[in-house]
Amino acid sequence: MVNSTRVRIGIGSVVPMVLLAFVLATGCAPYRFGNAALFPPGIQTVHVPVIRDATFRHDLGLQLTEALIREIELRTPYKVTADPFADTTLKCEVIGETKRVLTETDSDYPRALDAAIQVRASWTDRAGRLLLNNSIIPTDDLTILFSQDERFVPEAGQSVDMAMQKAIEDLAGRIVSQMETRW
Repeated sequence: MVNSTRVRIGIGSVVPMVLLAFVLATGCAPYRFGNAALFPPGIQTVHVPVIRDATFRHDLGLQLTEALIREIELRTPYKVTADPFADTTLKCEVIGETKRVLTETDSDYPRALDAAIQVRASWTDRAGRLLLNNSIIPTDDLTILFSQDERFVPEAGQSVDMAMQKAIEDLAGRIVSQMETRW
């Protein structure tokens, strides 16, 4: 005859083991999940005023404003609001736009061109603290300069407006990427 001993585990020893397994699985730090983990906590709203445009193409500021609002709503946990007393304010200014010939045909007609836009951006909270940081070591710069260019070929039916719209969309994505928290 085989004598089998059964080990009885009481409820008093199960609770600490489950609690220990939970702590080991989740860790000790309060982690955040999803895209909310990429952005600074404690912010719910962002005010994006209409972007000033210092160039001769006055529609660029409005196009960039619309692209930034779309990008913030799509990629961040923040809500864009018209209220100037929002948690934060993202101010930008279009400071330049250029069109440059890259290649020409034999008869000196432009074949490939480059359209570029330059923007100065600043993201601050209600207290005036800068939230947009371009370097690991903080500097006294109040704004960050962004530049985006897009190549276009008129012979292929591409226009400077199409290239500038693509550059604006890419630029809005880069500005929103800079809103992410540094690791």
